[in-house]
Formats: sequence, C-alpha cells, structure tokens
Amino acid sequence: MGDTLKNSDDSKEDAMKSKFLTFLVGEETFGIEIGNVTEIIGIQPITKMPEMPDYISGIINLRGKIIPVMDVRLRFKKTKAEYNDRTCIIVIEFSSMSMGLIVDSVSEVLVIPDKDISEKPEFNGKASRGYVKSIGKIDKKVILLLNCEKLLNEEELDTVSAQL
Repeated sequence: MGDTLKNSDDSKEDAMKSKFLTFLVGEETFGIEIGNVTEIIGIQPITKMPEMPDYISGIINLRGKIIPVMDVRLRFKKTKAEYNDRTCIIVIEFSSMSMGLIVDSVSEVLVIPDKDISEKPEFNGKASRGYVKSIGKIDKKVILLLNCEKLLNEEELDTVSAQL
C-alpha cells in the first residue's frame, strides 16, 4: 500500500517535470518549472518596504499571507516598465518561502521534453552562474528556463526574510 502511494507521488512528479509556465519580460521568453508555481494573480497594490534592494518592489497581502514581490525586469537589469492589464504576479515557492514575481505577461504552460533542453552556454570557458538553469527549445523559439533558487542569493534571502 505504501508503494502505491509512493508510485503515485512519483508519477505526479514525473508529470510535472517537463511542464513549464512561460512568461515574457521584455522580448525574452522565460520558463519556470510548474511545480514551483503556486498561482498567478493580477497586479495588486504593493506596499514598499524600507532597506530592500530596488528589484524587491515590496510586499502584498494575499488572502492574509504577506508575500514579498520581485520585479523580474529590474532583477534582470532591464528598464522599468509601467504595469498594465497584462502585468501579472507569479507566486512561487522556493527555499521554504513564497515570493511573487512581477512579469510583463504570462504566456502558457508548455511541455518541454528533456531532449529539447540544453545546458547553458559557456562564456570565456565558464558557465554563467546566473538565474538561467537551462535552455528550452520549442520549434525555433528559445525559452530561458529559470532556477528559482538563484533569484535571491543567501544574503538577499536573509534581508527579505528579516523584513517580514
């Protein structure tokens, strides 16, 4: 009986493994493993917090839970854009905390088979240590697959957590 439950959990994990929520930031398409996504909500009033990095827009109250929100444009060193009716907050779970990611728009959930996922390219003989975990390819489209754990380093995570 315990094996059946374990196999059921494994098959759920396998079903989620190749699924990515895709979204736009500027002209680039990014993806996050669907298993990290809690929900997608429209832009909401954001309360600014003192002493936060500029890419942490502040906090929101989501059904009684206080969640920090990050402007992905600013995190990726892009110019700030005005929020509009397509701007969304993707609520994700990582490092045992919830965080909202402000993105220009959400596209779709895609299945990207392992054979269509490549390692990040190396530059100057070194792999970049940034936010991109791997590269997905769908037809001629390139999707930058993010590593949620790298969106905040340990020091930044501590700063954000201390303010909540």
